[in-house]
Amino acid sequence: KIIEWLSGAGKGITAGTFDETAKFGEMIVLCPLYRAIDDVINLAKKNNFEGKIVIDTTNPIAEEPPVNGVLKYVRTAEGSAGEHIQSMLPNSHVVKAFNSIGSGYMYKPKFEEGQPTMFIYGNDDEAKSTVTGILEKFGWDVMDSGGIEASNALEGLCIIWCARGFKEGQWNHAFKLLKK
Repeated sequence: KIIEWLSGAGKGITAGTFDETAKFGEMIVLCPLYRAIDDVINLAKKNNFEGKIVIDTTNPIAEEPPVNGVLKYVRTAEGSAGEHIQSMLPNSHVVKAFNSIGSGYMYKPKFEEGQPTMFIYGNDDEAKSTVTGILEKFGWDVMDSGGIEASNALEGLCIIWCARGFKEGQWNHAFKLLKK
């Protein structure tokens, strides 16, 4: 199907293996199910990530279904998915983002209440600045919330986002940081 798509609607776009894609990309967006993250990184070869910005969109969500609309976490030895990925890719610049919004609102989100806030975490200020620029072009108000060691707070925000979706059966919401 991919080959068929590439020759039609995807003309001019290339596809490759995890390894080829990670080697080629100047910046890498990781968005697999969290439970597959180790395999994905190993298939892409860790050295292909070195020196690159890696946007981590993952959430350490357990496989079991939600209970009363609340998803369960997978415990990570490092404390968060963001920290785990950074520990696997120590020579990369991991920035946690895009993990507390549905895919339909990642680009140019429009809400009557105003521009939503995308919270980001990461240990490299230059990488966070680059990701902030992308997010702003995508239509987000961006809040740099600190280092990757605090990314478990953002992963928890995903649980809240999902709980509302399960409870109301709608996934058309986002978060906004209000400031005075």
